[in-house]
Formats: sequence, structure tokens, C-alpha cells
Amino acid sequence: MLYLLFTIIGFFPLIWGAHILVDSASALAKRLDIPNIVIGLTIVAFGTSSPELVVNLFAAINNDTDIVMGNIIGSNIFNILGILGISAIVYPLSVKSNTTWIEIPLALLSALLVIVTSNDILFDNAVWSGISRVDGMVFLLFFLVFLGYNIKLAKAGNDDEDMRIKDYTIRKSIIGILIGLVLLVIGGRVIVVYSVEFARLLNISERIIALTIISIGTSLPELATSITAAMKRNVDIAIGNVVGSNIFNIFLILGLSAVISPVRVLPISNTDMIVNIVSSLMLFIFVFTGKENKLERWEGSIFLFLYCFYLIYLLIGNTVI
Repeated sequence: MLYLLFTIIGFFPLIWGAHILVDSASALAKRLDIPNIVIGLTIVAFGTSSPELVVNLFAAINNDTDIVMGNIIGSNIFNILGILGISAIVYPLSVKSNTTWIEIPLALLSALLVIVTSNDILFDNAVWSGISRVDGMVFLLFFLVFLGYNIKLAKAGNDDEDMRIKDYTIRKSIIGILIGLVLLVIGGRVIVVYSVEFARLLNISERIIALTIISIGTSLPELATSITAAMKRNVDIAIGNVVGSNIFNIFLILGLSAVISPVRVLPISNTDMIVNIVSSLMLFIFVFTGKENKLERWEGSIFLFLYCFYLIYLLIGNTVI
């Protein structure tokens, strides 16, 4: 129980650090006259994805590949089915900016790329399946393309959403960013070390721990950001935060993790990757069908129901190695 307790305690500095990092980075970006929609799709998305980044970097260094893969896929599934599901129930999420017409298909593409690159045995008759360093570099190239797109967006000056951003000075923003990073490192290290020990002690798959406890815990910043945005009717930020985070998770975080240490993928993980693809595809269908580009409350309810069903499947059918 101490291992589980320390794992949970690790989320406090991790999430607090992410919160400080988001506030400070957003304030700095505002000082530099970066449009709000870009802040939502890049800086806020990067800040809220920083828990996944830190946890995965430590897991990659320790060669805990089940945690690397499970955390990313689990977070992306939770982002769409859990966070967007809850946010849409709070307030229907409409797509008001043209930018999301690009981000949602790109998120779907990233989900497809993961399952293709993770099945070397199936496609190439290789001796093992996984995301190699070369695959990781390809993901990072996609991430650079995404950054280039957002730079172009920034130059266009598309600023169609209001965001409450702290009025920090540049100096205070930089100090806040540094403090946030330190807290992230402390929390990430504690979570990886003690979650692995907890899984081994109870003979539970590290994949299950990563897909449930770790992925939900590291996605709490996205949950808070999107629900708050939905309550304030900033619906573009609510969707942009989740979609941007999913793109960051795969192209940047999984890419960096694979470059540090190739990620071995077990066949059972294909189920999780298929769920990730189906989730992204459903978001695409729900948003881009009908008279309005909107995620309705009943569609959010379907998302939330499917996520609960997926959790039950994991906990009942796949808990023991």
C-alpha cells in the first residue's frame, strides 16, 4: 500500500508543476503577442501534456516500455472518451475555428501511425514489434510539421477566443516556468519508481497500471482545463486543448521516448491502440456530421459510457500477467 500511496502522492507535485508551467508559459506567450488560439493549441497543450512527457522520459530511461506505451495510449483514450465526454455533457462543444478541421484529422492520423509502426511482426515479419528509434524520429518530424503549422497560424493572427491568462511579468513568468519544471521532475520520478514496484509486488501488468492510474493521473491537467473552458463557454479551447494534447503525446512524447529507448510493444497492446483509433474516428464523425460542427451532450454521454466500459474490460479481463 505504501507503493500505491507514494504513486498517488507523486501526482501532487506533477500536477501542481504543470499548473504553474501552464500559467507562466501562457503569460509569457501573451506578453509576446501570441494569439489565444495558438496558446490553446500549443502552449496550453504542451503544458498540460508535460506530466505525460516527464513520466515517459523517466520510464524510457528505465526501459519500462509498458509504461511508455500505456501512458500515451491511455492518456489519449481518456482525453477523448473521458475528458471530452464530460466537457460535452457540461456544455455542447462546437467547432468554431477552421483550425480544428486540421487538428482532428491529424490526431486520427497519429493514432493510425502508432498501430502501423508498432506491428513489425505483422507487417515486416520482424523478430519483435515496437517503435524503433527511426520511428521515433519520424514522429518528431511530424511534430515539427505541426509546429510549423502553428507558427503559420500565429502569423495569421487568428484570435477568436478569450482566455483568462495571468498578468505576469516576463521575469515572473520565467521563474514560474522553472519552478513548474522542477516540480514536474520530482513528481514524475516518484510516480515511475513506485508504480513499477507496486505493479511487480501485486503481479499486475505495468501496462494496466499505465493505462489506468498513471494515464488518468497525468491527464488531470487536461481534464481541469477542458471542463473549465466548457463551463466558461470557451468551447474551441476545450476541444483544441484535448486534440492538441493528443498530437503532442504521440508525435513529441512517444517520439522522444522511442529515440531514448526503442519501445517494445506486446500484441495485447493492439487492443488499446484500436480503442484509440476508434475514439479518434468517433470524434471526427461526431464533430463533422450533422448540421452543426458540434459535440452534443448525448454524444459526450456515449464517450463517457465507452470509457467506463473500457476500464471495466481492463480491470476484469487483463489485470494479471
